Amino acid sequence: MPRRHRQARPHRRWSVLGAAVRDRRSGSKGDGLAAIGLTSPWTRATDDMRGVKLDGRTLKGAAMSQQRVALVTGSGARRVGATVAEALAERGFALAIHYRTSAREAEQSVADWERRGVPAMAVPADLTQESAVRAMIDQVLHRFGRIDVLVNSAAIWERKPLEEVTAADVRKHFETNTLGTFLCAQHAGLAMVRQPEGGLIVNIGDWAEVRPYLHYAAYFPSKGAVSTLTRCLAVELAHRNPKVRVNCVLPGPVMLPPDLPEDEKRQAIEATLVKREGSPRHVALAVLSFLDNDFVTGVCLPVDGGRTVYAPE
Repeated sequence: MPRRHRQARPHRRWSVLGAAVRDRRSGSKGDGLAAIGLTSPWTRATDDMRGVKLDGRTLKGAAMSQQRVALVTGSGARRVGATVAEALAERGFALAIHYRTSAREAEQSVADWERRGVPAMAVPADLTQESAVRAMIDQVLHRFGRIDVLVNSAAIWERKPLEEVTAADVRKHFETNTLGTFLCAQHAGLAMVRQPEGGLIVNIGDWAEVRPYLHYAAYFPSKGAVSTLTRCLAVELAHRNPKVRVNCVLPGPVMLPPDLPEDEKRQAIEATLVKREGSPRHVALAVLSFLDNDFVTGVCLPVDGGRTVYAPE
């Protein structure tokens, strides 16, 4: 078993809204995190870091904050990403709220969090453009000096019969769901590589990549690739810094469309083993489980109420 370094001085723990509540020494990496929602010392930054290097560039004036920072893509609108961002804020993270078109919602979220004492910023980006992704990462690093968690939740999905699917439909889904996820994980991951404490990337896939349903022929291939790139980047980034981990959540029926016909909603719920609809909070809890357990990487975790293993008649 590797030797554990002792803390040189008492560290400051932070409450769910980032306020210091006590000083104490800790003997383990994550003691009681799930129960009390506090940060752990193993993710703290070195106090003397004054710049962040990314792809050979140094961002001047970005002193590394002692508070952990989470970037959540697609969290401007009130969907799964926003719920994940809320869960991370409750753990004491500063937030970078990414949006593409939901500017008003993103700015409102930032204002709400700052009123509650959570440092936050809104960052716009078209994730299909590498230059935009690089600029987004640079903005977060310039503001906070670090990125400890990236959650890739931005996605598109369009229902369309196979006869009507075009090459443009396929490209659009792959560019947003696959390429966008890859670029964010690549550039945020390389920033994490340069951080002594590394970082965590969580991608959002889809359980039905293993048993797709009708009328989403452009969508499911783009999500199936997310599982593969998760494993690939887990290997690549850990090779450069073993403290960088990459995992994936594969949600099931956690946020059914409000306009979904009642019979289809009933079928989706009955197709689970737990016989009920999930919620975005279940996805957020899965993200937190990856945060708490630093011995897990390269894993794709279904959060689907047993849908993956159950084939109803």
